Amino acid sequence: MPVAAPASPLLRPATASDVPALVELNNAATPAVPVTPADAMQDLLDISSLALVATDPENSADPLGFLLALDPGAEYSSENYDWFEDRGLDHLYVDRIVLGERARNRGIGRQLYDAVFDAAREAARDVVTCEINLDPPNPGSMRFHGRLGFEQTGEQLTKGGEVLVAKMAAQVPERV
Repeated sequence: MPVAAPASPLLRPATASDVPALVELNNAATPAVPVTPADAMQDLLDISSLALVATDPENSADPLGFLLALDPGAEYSSENYDWFEDRGLDHLYVDRIVLGERARNRGIGRQLYDAVFDAAREAARDVVTCEINLDPPNPGSMRFHGRLGFEQTGEQLTKGGEVLVAKMAAQVPERV
């Protein structure tokens, strides 16, 4: 008897009530993303121009993953964000995208990035930017972002020289 495929995930805006689940997802994904306590996660939600969670349609209160993105000029103290800001890019910066184990290989990452590119296009941004760890390495993220058209534009040592990141950018395509 064939097994039914899982329903397509639902994307919805992140809310303050999601913060505990987002912290849990986020902190389980280290070292790809920094450990973030609840108050800092709420602060990130507050300054994000795009904050989305992906959920199963049957349980929209249980995030499978999330994405946080910021416009230029945000009040955000981050050496990664500042690197792009210092170059004067008209960008939508993806601060983090995190997928829990149940969300992997279901197209949810692409769905979240489709929403990012839509938001960047609507805001008339030139590029979408992010960083990916090179050391410690994150080859899965590098492959995923490469499939989405991201190219490396630089490198930076962060966290006092403990982490080397690739600075990535992808042109915002015109709507087809």
